[in-house]
Amino acid sequence: MDPLTEVLRSVRLSGGIFLDSQFSAPWCVLAHLTRDDCKFAFDAPTQLIAYHVVISGRLFLTVEGETPVAVDAGEIILLPRNDPHVLASTSDRLKAVRAKDLIQPAPDGGLARIFHGGGGEATQIVCGFLGSENSANPLISSLPRMLKLGIRDGTSRDWVEASVRFAAEELTKGRFASSSLMSRLSETLLVEAVRNYAQQSDDTRIGWLKGAADPQIGRALALIHGDIRASWSNESLAKEVAMSRSAFVDRFSEIVGMPPIRYLTSWRLNHARLNLRETRLPIARLADQIGYGSEEAFSRAFKREFGVSPAQWRDAEQVA
Repeated sequence: MDPLTEVLRSVRLSGGIFLDSQFSAPWCVLAHLTRDDCKFAFDAPTQLIAYHVVISGRLFLTVEGETPVAVDAGEIILLPRNDPHVLASTSDRLKAVRAKDLIQPAPDGGLARIFHGGGGEATQIVCGFLGSENSANPLISSLPRMLKLGIRDGTSRDWVEASVRFAAEELTKGRFASSSLMSRLSETLLVEAVRNYAQQSDDTRIGWLKGAADPQIGRALALIHGDIRASWSNESLAKEVAMSRSAFVDRFSEIVGMPPIRYLTSWRLNHARLNLRETRLPIARLADQIGYGSEEAFSRAFKREFGVSPAQWRDAEQVA
């Protein structure tokens, strides 16, 4: 398994498809993935990524403040931050209708569908998602708001193309493609899109992404994210990735932008902050879950990082 795939899987991403949409020009819809769209897969996802696979035809996707992106048959576009977006038959301004208002539940309880448009050129898309019930992945925050991928591109192109073709055939027959297949397909699409972006981008700010793509530093990141509670040290991480301690610390710091243990601490505390806001877990239990031996040690670390104690932070969030 390559480092990028390993890092993504370490945060337990799952995925699937929830909508088959068939449009005819002219058409324009406003779309936004919600938790209800993927409730069959998650109870309370903390992170969602929307994507659209264009089976036939063409569409233009626009996120507010960004230039419209054309997406042709055989291409996928992902929205790593799950921004609201407009899908349309043209890049020209058209009046958008809410996609939610057009959804028709399948009579057999299968995949919901949309049939909409003015009767012109046809476009079929499959709408899917990736998500996680764990803490937000720092990889996602380093990505642009839109990522486009041709399914004939990338190292997994044969498997991706075959899987998309299978899903499209199942949809044509009115059947819901297997959830295990679609989950793996969704994950592969993200990995391929991120890999392409990492290879093509010359943005010096994507240190975490560069780290995830590095064979040894990516492995270390996957270990940290795979077991946040473990008592990782510079020595143990360096041993796992077959590097000397000093070489590992220097390389990790240079690529990611901070030393390994500082990164581990920051990730643990941000994980804790999210759980303080979204759960009622006792602070002592939360401290144990992220690898602190006592509530006191966790509270001291949290206050050094954020300026207030965990209890004070939770109370302030509830008031807000």
